[in-house]
Amino acid sequence: MLKTLDLTRTLPEKEYWVALKSNQLELREQCQKLWKENRSAIVVFEGWDAAGKGGAIKRLAETLDPRGFNVSSFSAPRGDEKEHHYLWRFWKSLPNAGQLAIFDRSHYGRVLVERVEKFCTEAQWRRAFHEINEFEWQITSFGTVVVKFWMHISQEEQLRRFQERELDPFRSYKLTEEDWRNRSKWGEYEIAVEDMLRRTSTLWAPWTVVEANDKFYARVKVVETVVRALKAANK
Repeated sequence: MLKTLDLTRTLPEKEYWVALKSNQLELREQCQKLWKENRSAIVVFEGWDAAGKGGAIKRLAETLDPRGFNVSSFSAPRGDEKEHHYLWRFWKSLPNAGQLAIFDRSHYGRVLVERVEKFCTEAQWRRAFHEINEFEWQITSFGTVVVKFWMHISQEEQLRRFQERELDPFRSYKLTEEDWRNRSKWGEYEIAVEDMLRRTSTLWAPWTVVEANDKFYARVKVVETVVRALKAANK
């Protein structure tokens, strides 16, 4: 699936600003409807390191009422999170009625990093496909809208961004040894991503793969997709 994507897709800067602002205004309106109807939505971001998740989240949220959304960033479980089922901490982060929740990384860590790095057993990550589909079925059946993004870039583009970050004093902190180690396992992660997309893209919570080599194109596609999902749910 990933190899068939057209990563040469771009959006000229002038068109980017027009499309971004137009979609951000529409998104604000749709989020206001969520609040009025006492409904909720979750936007999940997964993707390669340096694929632009943070930039997309910023553009998604920057025009919204800060009281109406929350961004949760997930890394390795800590403290009492280790003592519960892995989905426990994600249940705790579900949005209140009328709100939008944005997950920067998510419950898909069980079938991605935990699978590849062997932080869980094979039986556990294989079982997780069913558990995750059931989890998302339960929250969508309750009325919550779920939108899921895989931000996809090429290995060459990732290397360029890593090297760019390395030289930027304001962003060098974002590049860690773990990023380089994950990059060395690109092939293993690619297999895991393909499995994830194939086995957890459902009618109630489909994946959207974003061609993210061009940040302008990727950001507009993200906001447009969320707008379409909310408009469909708000009818």
